[in-house]
Amino acid sequence: MNKTTLKEIILEQKEALKNKCEGIKRLKLEEIKRYIEIPHTVIIAGIRRVGKSTLLLQIMNEFYKKDCYYLNFEDERFIDFTSQDFNALYEIFAEIMGEKKVFFLDEIQNIPSWENFVRRMQDQRFKFFITGSNATLLSKELGTKLTGRYVLIELLPFSFKECLSFQKISFDKNSLFQTSERAKLKNSFNFYMEKGGMPEYLQYQKKELLVRLYEDILYRDIIARYEIKETKALREISLYLLSNLANLFTYNNLKKIAGLGSANTAKNYVEYLENSFVLFSVNLFSFSLKKQYYAPRKIYCIDNGLANSISFKFSENRGKFLENLVFLELLRRKNEVYYYKTKNNLEIDFLIKEKNAPSALIQVAQKLDDTKTKAREIKSLIVALGELNLSNGLILTEDEEGLVEQEGKTINILPVYKWLLKDEK
Repeated sequence: MNKTTLKEIILEQKEALKNKCEGIKRLKLEEIKRYIEIPHTVIIAGIRRVGKSTLLLQIMNEFYKKDCYYLNFEDERFIDFTSQDFNALYEIFAEIMGEKKVFFLDEIQNIPSWENFVRRMQDQRFKFFITGSNATLLSKELGTKLTGRYVLIELLPFSFKECLSFQKISFDKNSLFQTSERAKLKNSFNFYMEKGGMPEYLQYQKKELLVRLYEDILYRDIIARYEIKETKALREISLYLLSNLANLFTYNNLKKIAGLGSANTAKNYVEYLENSFVLFSVNLFSFSLKKQYYAPRKIYCIDNGLANSISFKFSENRGKFLENLVFLELLRRKNEVYYYKTKNNLEIDFLIKEKNAPSALIQVAQKLDDTKTKAREIKSLIVALGELNLSNGLILTEDEEGLVEQEGKTINILPVYKWLLKDEK
């Protein structure tokens, strides 16, 4: 790459960084704090526009006072940049800013063989903070060159707590016991459930921002990267899944919907969407790995606002969007998540596994306002708890709460907004 162009980009981005807003302080900063003093590279992965660059800025300000090098590889002028240009990059950085020991590199997956440079500089005691928007590329590169020398952190859209900070709504334990404060929290939760947590969208409230994000991911991160010819089939599968949050699907069914010749192609398309952090599929929990592998999967989306903008079905699928929020929080808390079916085919929305064994069951029900619905949800949990030898279950609702003790089992009923505000433990 031309050195003059490279220098121009570095100077432009250095100047732009001075005026960049630090935004809402992300909760991930507390986790990242643990990795500041160790030599490992910190990788921050997540969907486009989720706030990875802003988080990098917060890390710079919080721990390094901007005494570091920063470069964002999303600039289209990096099209000719190769792994051989990293030496020139470091030379220009040192010329402009003097000797620093910390690199912040944004969207690095755009550069082939970047991990070779990082590994070499790590050996010379340089520290790296890196972001990327493709899970497979990152894991492949990290696994080959940086094994055991990196920490991977997934950044999700705003949590409910972060959304409250964005709305400048303060919260403490007493808020849940004060009628006016509780009403304010519930109003914010309704906003969060429908709009999601993508920072830019929450700031400007323009639906086209999420639509454009979705199109960018489809064309730049999937169609172009994997050289997909069946673009119509990819779009049909993606739209179908986004329109069917928290529902079961099979690759054979997707093959028929999209008119594909192979279920493997449908499987690949779902994996591409997952690699780009748009969708997540959840396996059935079973002690038989074969049964788990062949069972239908459940689908969830990275953000309620994104799914709502693309599928146009929020009002008629409010319960599914509620379940999607619960899944995202479980993901945020780093739980190993499955769904479960009892021997008589009763479905449990979430099974949490710890140390290779089921540890918790969670059912999501928008309302328990009639006796029949409440009895059904409780029965499903009681049966599942018995089969898995667990004593406690949880039903998360939009507004109801209570406690049920039945057949030696205890079931807590809690509104989702209260559960989201609880400590992770």
